[in-house]
Amino acid sequence: MAGIGDAHLRAPEDALLRVENLVVEFKSGRRQTVHAVTDVSLDVLPGETLGLVGESGCGKSTTGKAIMQLPTPTSGRVLFEGTDLVGVEGKPLRELRTRLQMIFQDPISSLNPRRKVERIISEGLDIWKVGSREEREAKVDEMLLTVGLDPAVARGRRAHQFSGGQCQRISIARAVLTEPKLIVCDEPVSALDVSVQAQILNLLEDMKGRYGLTLLFIAHDLAVVKNISDRVAVMYLGRLCEVGDPDVMYENPAHPYTAALLSAIPVPDPDVRPDRRQTLGGEIPSPLSPPSGCRFRTRCPRADQQCVDEVPVMAQIEGDHYVACHHPLAPGESITQVALAGTTA
Repeated sequence: MAGIGDAHLRAPEDALLRVENLVVEFKSGRRQTVHAVTDVSLDVLPGETLGLVGESGCGKSTTGKAIMQLPTPTSGRVLFEGTDLVGVEGKPLRELRTRLQMIFQDPISSLNPRRKVERIISEGLDIWKVGSREEREAKVDEMLLTVGLDPAVARGRRAHQFSGGQCQRISIARAVLTEPKLIVCDEPVSALDVSVQAQILNLLEDMKGRYGLTLLFIAHDLAVVKNISDRVAVMYLGRLCEVGDPDVMYENPAHPYTAALLSAIPVPDPDVRPDRRQTLGGEIPSPLSPPSGCRFRTRCPRADQQCVDEVPVMAQIEGDHYVACHHPLAPGESITQVALAGTTA
């Protein structure tokens, strides 16, 4: 049940990135407001990978872009190395962005089609006049080799001459070249073939270790997020549902929504017949008019009047496992068991 609260946040002095009560709203028409992100709080420690997951339209990509101030949040704080990015403009913001980079979902459209690869990758260094021209060119060649591309072949070509996986490698090279401390990865593998996804994920893990990166990894594929993340946060309709260690959360999800997402992951074994699993009914409510109380209550088999009246607050289950739910699942309890016993408010 998507809720509020900051019980899951660690000590402020330990976090490289700390987001507090983030709100992002857009005007739609004359009198309507899209509540894209509502009161989201999260943090990422140095060297950590935080996986942010949820259905399409839940606000996870908007959260990532708001952290980059694209667009500026409606309210809340985005603390990066202790500096609140909200309200920072002009040259100070551009300087901060050299240490805070982003990899976009569509690897082809995120690259300038008019520029050659060498200029795309070196743009950040060129803007800030880092080193001599020869030093910048040498660094571009080194980065191309690091991401698995031949500099002699790649540097003089344009984006349309590469495959989707190669374009994502170029995007990663561009993001890492300015030596950032944090990279926001906005579904970096969702537009790629499965075999290429594994290559890009392995590349990100290698780059993280080699350059000491911290990642905010946004995706809707829970299996991918589990393998790459040190901590996972689940979103539904603009609010956080559950936060915790991926192994614990995937073994014993406490939120009905998380359990439903996990039950939808296919079993990669042709000899195993899919069992009769309960799936979520209905559509995601409109962010123009989200439900009162818990935003997940219209699809939750355990919802009651309390869920209609009160917004659930993030609370600790045990260890590094937090959930925002009035009626969390017990260890080992499945969403199918809840559906058979519950009613919908």
